[in-house]
Amino acid sequence: MELIAALAAGSFIGAVLGFVGAGGAMLSVPILMYLFDFNPKEATTAALAVVFLAALSGAIPKARNKQILYRDALVISGLGTATNIGFSLVVDRLPDAFITTGFSIVLLGAGASMLKNPKYEPHTRMPISILILASLVIGSMTGLFGIGGGFLAIPILVLFFGTPQAIAAGTSLAIIAMNSLISFLGHHALWDSVDWHVPILMAIAAVLIAQIASHFSSKTNPNILRKAFAYLLFSISLFTFLHTWL
Repeated sequence: MELIAALAAGSFIGAVLGFVGAGGAMLSVPILMYLFDFNPKEATTAALAVVFLAALSGAIPKARNKQILYRDALVISGLGTATNIGFSLVVDRLPDAFITTGFSIVLLGAGASMLKNPKYEPHTRMPISILILASLVIGSMTGLFGIGGGFLAIPILVLFFGTPQAIAAGTSLAIIAMNSLISFLGHHALWDSVDWHVPILMAIAAVLIAQIASHFSSKTNPNILRKAFAYLLFSISLFTFLHTWL
């Protein structure tokens, strides 16, 4: 049963990453905590490994189709390294309740951002000031909660700079892959405490499904995907918060 559950969970994570371009860690962390009894610190560490591999896999078809803004992805990941590594190195000293409460708040904000309607204007490049701010915030979220940052990158690109959904998703996947790898290395103190059996199975399924979903994502309705994903995040946020404090 554990084998089937891990493969099913990984497939779900890969599908969300491939179709939406974000949300892998937002699903991986609660799945590992509530289905497989990982504590929050182990879950965030394991989720980083799963999401890194899945996001990298999903980014490959996007790269082939020239649907990645490499300048934006590299700058966001590079500038966010300081906050990413900084929080990654101290996360093992933080209370579990702080991590899960913060995680639920981030999910709530991410869901709300997904419900906003994109503007249909010509695509413009993101100013360096916005890039720096987004980089530091995304790096902080990745280091603290094991979240790759796609939930921030996609709304910024789509809502404020007119980036087509497919390109925003491809850029997000590149950011997630780089940020997750950096943060995973920063979580090295927690590696030995993680039982890697389940995360490895999840990663295998997520990698395979992410490639397939990413390939077909341009043929789906982005508005439906965003709204469905938003309501899923609201549900997970509420469940995580109530589980933490009740």
